[in-house]
Amino acid sequence: MLLFGVIGLGMCASGVGGTEAVSFERLKFHGVPKGLVEGAVVADWGRFLGATDDAHSVEKPLLKEWPVGGPKKVWEVAMGEGYAGPVVAEGRVVIFHALEGKETVECLEAETGKRFWSFDYAVAYQDRYGFANGPRGSPVIADGVVVTLGVTSVLHGLDLKTGEVLWSRDLRAEYRVPQDFFGHGSSPLIEGGKVYVQVGGKLEAMDGNESKKERAAKLATAGVSVAAFDLRSGKVVWELEHAWGASYASPVMAELHGVKKLMVFAGGESDPPTGGLLCVDPGSGKLESAFAWRADDYISATASSPVVVPGKNRVFVSTCYPKGKPLGGAMVEFDAAFQPKVVWESAKIGVHWMTPVYHEGHLYAVDGERENNSRLVCVDAETGAEVWGEELTWPDAELGARMGRGGAMTLGFLRGSLLRVDGAFLALGELGTLMWLDLSPKGCEVKQRAPLFYATNTWSLPVVSGGLLYVCQQGEDIEVSQAAGPRVICLDLRGE
Repeated sequence: MLLFGVIGLGMCASGVGGTEAVSFERLKFHGVPKGLVEGAVVADWGRFLGATDDAHSVEKPLLKEWPVGGPKKVWEVAMGEGYAGPVVAEGRVVIFHALEGKETVECLEAETGKRFWSFDYAVAYQDRYGFANGPRGSPVIADGVVVTLGVTSVLHGLDLKTGEVLWSRDLRAEYRVPQDFFGHGSSPLIEGGKVYVQVGGKLEAMDGNESKKERAAKLATAGVSVAAFDLRSGKVVWELEHAWGASYASPVMAELHGVKKLMVFAGGESDPPTGGLLCVDPGSGKLESAFAWRADDYISATASSPVVVPGKNRVFVSTCYPKGKPLGGAMVEFDAAFQPKVVWESAKIGVHWMTPVYHEGHLYAVDGERENNSRLVCVDAETGAEVWGEELTWPDAELGARMGRGGAMTLGFLRGSLLRVDGAFLALGELGTLMWLDLSPKGCEVKQRAPLFYATNTWSLPVVSGGLLYVCQQGEDIEVSQAAGPRVICLDLRGE
């Protein structure tokens, strides 16, 4: 049943689906993956940060010794623009990108890359700062439903098996959501039959003719900041009005004093900048508390999701922008009434967009806004003290040869991503290098390293499901003769 149809939204949408997966022109198949070993532990990856919203995976065993060139490719699919990562459930991979002027959702077979269905709709978006003109928020899968939130704030619920549109909502039209710095970028969260969304609405719509003062006044007004929608119908369950707009961080669920609470690290475009951590009752939408944490810089774009510290009633948030007071990270503890207090704060763990990984009492993260000041850090989660920091770099002879430099070029992890899995950290550097890292309070040891490609803007967290690794290349190759652009690559990471 189509309740809030795309036709009613003023868009022309199309979908192609079938019961069997078929090859298509953008698919390149490399080879069949190994079979799973007896006793292998596998899991779906149905949302942005994995099943537990903390960049941890239970998958094992995974391949720890790689052949030359890294894990073998299974398949790859060329993609359009955007920074959304893939999600995996029920043997299906869902990708979301902008292709030829349309935001496109595609459902692929996990082991072959063949396509079950595709759905697209026209989108008109131009990034203010010259970044990709595609979606930022990753899809989410739960209970047979795929939910996507596009860069222009269009929310869809699709049937995982067929691609049928179950419902859709134009949040920009309904809630007067401003474009913000980089469009809409937070991934939704699905739990308990509800879809939780950072809406970021305002009381008044922007018409583009406002003066700077008038625009600032409109952005400061309260609107629907967060909302919950029914997963099956798309109907509103509750709406929370608040002045803080939608950030690029994704909502997560936290257990505080034995009760689940929705944690939303909010803060959209505003002048002066406002935002912080909202603690919300997920059943009623009641705002329990609001902890202000936002850099003074006008263009500060909060993008690192909250990190829940298990069993501590604590949540860590971080921002990286340096102008004004460099806030960095804050560990917040909630009392029995769900009111926050700062346990510690540190300017030495200012994270741009990767989500720090909590492991055995420590936070592992990338501190720094830009490539030239980013470093991998380990921070004591109890005190906030930096245990160590390292600018992880290495020589790469292959890239040097490709670029005609006559010697190795130095590459770095830069603003990469971390995933805790199978007793180690799987790391993906910003330029496309995959690594196994041993991270502990003692330091960082590189166990394996392989360049999957050489391209900028590798910003999405890699995904592991069924022993297969899915990595998104989101920029053009640095060495243009290689002629590879944005794509999703499936690699065989199955252990033996």
